[in-house]
Amino acid sequence: MVKIIIVDDEDNIREALRDILEYEGYEVDEAKDGEEGLAKIKKEEYHVALCDLNMPKMTGLELLKKSVESERSTQFIMITAHGSTDTAMEATRQGAHDFVNKPPDLNRLLVSVRNAIEKYELKYESNELRKRIYKLNEMVGDSEAIRRVKQSVERVAPTEARVLVTGPNGSGKELVAKQIHNKSSRAHMSLVEVNCAAIPGELIESELFGHEKGSFTSAIKQRIGKFEQASGGTIFLDEIGDMSLSAQAKVLRALQENKITRVGGEKEVKVNVRVIAATNKDLRKEIQEGNFREDLFHRLSVIVIQVPSLAERREDIPLLVNKFLHDVAEEYHDSAKRITPEGMAYLQTLPWTGNVRELRNVVERLVIMCGDIIDVEDTKMHARQM
Repeated sequence: MVKIIIVDDEDNIREALRDILEYEGYEVDEAKDGEEGLAKIKKEEYHVALCDLNMPKMTGLELLKKSVESERSTQFIMITAHGSTDTAMEATRQGAHDFVNKPPDLNRLLVSVRNAIEKYELKYESNELRKRIYKLNEMVGDSEAIRRVKQSVERVAPTEARVLVTGPNGSGKELVAKQIHNKSSRAHMSLVEVNCAAIPGELIESELFGHEKGSFTSAIKQRIGKFEQASGGTIFLDEIGDMSLSAQAKVLRALQENKITRVGGEKEVKVNVRVIAATNKDLRKEIQEGNFREDLFHRLSVIVIQVPSLAERREDIPLLVNKFLHDVAEEYHDSAKRITPEGMAYLQTLPWTGNVRELRNVVERLVIMCGDIIDVEDTKMHARQM
């Protein structure tokens, strides 16, 4: 049921608004000042708050600001007898859904409430989806090696610094990139991922920078590249060590000038992107062999985060296994299975050359092939290295 809170220091206003809203079928709560309203909003989930601007103890704008800071989805409709254009604009700037004068026009108020409810539902669903994505992308582990990675992410995420993430295949480099983006000021914008190793050399420039119609045989229309798609957000260049020298030169220019030029085009396009790159290669060695530009390396490696292999953090395997057991059970709409201590101990002895990705695949195989209790014989049979 839709829940609405009325925050106003005038008893007669609260009573009149309650009668109107309850007649429309809404569940209504009240608060006589901003402090009481904030306490209730933090405790309960309200769709809409009808909030007076001028109240003792805490103004409506202060309440709105604190509600937004607490990341509530509640939509505020500000109400005042002393409204002005400047006040309305300030309330809207701080996140208010609407602004109405006292005494409110009944039809105008109800339309505003219905629109605010729709906006709340969209924001609530978006927040819940973001939480699920964040949980899906969380870095699991308590080892010293993974704690260092988490600390680096916390320090670098709020900045605009470019980050180079290194580590073996399957160790979780992409996860680190997603965490940095999700914890950054760009989190509300796109994270655009590019697997440089999966794109043929002759197409990588078109993929990154786009192309104009007719610039080559199959270019039947204009295409926007990944850098433009990521403008305002983050671009993740995975396996950048596999990028051609020609494309590297263009990436370097994009980083230096914040501009790109589409393949076959002449017009410069401004872009505003944060770049996170990742590689499983030793780029210093690639530089010595002439396969990677040293100037690009220094542009990308403002901060370097080394992701450890699973063999370097075996103490995290039980935490990872239990998370994967839960995740796979959710995917298959089944109850989570349990692994015996002996089975878990055996998994900790394996080499895990494919790292966390390989471990996740093995857990999924165990869930499919074994009973509710996974014992050491099961792990020996189904976790053998291929």
